[in-house]
Amino acid sequence: MTVKIRLARLGCKHRPFYRVVVADEKSRRDGKQIEVLGFYDPLQGKEDENRVSLKFDRIKYWLSVGAQPTDTVESMLFRAGLKPPKPMVVVGSKNGQQSTSQHVSPITGEILN
Repeated sequence: MTVKIRLARLGCKHRPFYRVVVADEKSRRDGKQIEVLGFYDPLQGKEDENRVSLKFDRIKYWLSVGAQPTDTVESMLFRAGLKPPKPMVVVGSKNGQQSTSQHVSPITGEILN
């Protein structure tokens, strides 16, 4: 059983509201959930403190036991400071020369070896 940390949609038509939940990978988006970890309201202002609310201790627990966040939830966790960013890969250069793939730090822009 693979466990995912993902968003479950609630709210009315044209008024979305999401819960951050832990659920089995095979369950439906709004189906059976294991635990509710917080919420996300995309209609609130970007600076509003009620836009995102997360239970940090429970998220750390689920990440420690192997739960995989979806891409959207992973970006939320990065902004909250709970997860480091994914390394970016540079494939080529601007002048057209092909080089080997290099890993680049998304924060500093330095090449990682």
